[in-house]
Amino acid sequence: MTQNRSGCVVNDLLTFGRMTQNDATLMLNSPSPERNFARLVWPVAFATFLIDQLSKVWVVHVLDLATRREIEVLPPVLNFRMAWNYGINFGLFGDGGNDATRWILIVAALLITGFVYVWIKRDTPGTYGLISAGLLIGGALGNVIDRLLYGAVADFLNMSCCGITNPFAFNVADIAIFAGAFGLVLFPGPKKGA
Repeated sequence: MTQNRSGCVVNDLLTFGRMTQNDATLMLNSPSPERNFARLVWPVAFATFLIDQLSKVWVVHVLDLATRREIEVLPPVLNFRMAWNYGINFGLFGDGGNDATRWILIVAALLITGFVYVWIKRDTPGTYGLISAGLLIGGALGNVIDRLLYGAVADFLNMSCCGITNPFAFNVADIAIFAGAFGLVLFPGPKKGA
């Protein structure tokens, strides 16, 4: 029997769980959930945040969408349309820039981000769940920065198809938040008692 850093543990796993030697060794040498957490969540969150903020700087300021209001990219499928979102998705609860609403939405986004962090730290999901959490956290923080800098979220992506004109705009952070939330539903942590 092969001994590794865990001594006789491989032998115990082979006997108790009917594992092959390779399965037992792989399980013992794989990164802990805590290492996976740090290795996946923060880099994904940072990359998401960075891509979101860089896309907004490029489109809103460099391409001057704030002044031009609209740029056709691949009409009608993809256009850049400037929209300052004072509410949540699709402008819901946006009252045109009320300062109280702005701060309530900033605090709500930070609380949700904190909740997701604590949740996945306590009930660590697998790789896809950790990536999903990173997407959600990075996207939420990207939109928080917009609210702090501009008083609203800078939305600019507009997609239409098949004769249907979509009046709404969104941004990279919105995509990440949606994908992250969807991923956390699809790839939750381990079942209790399993």
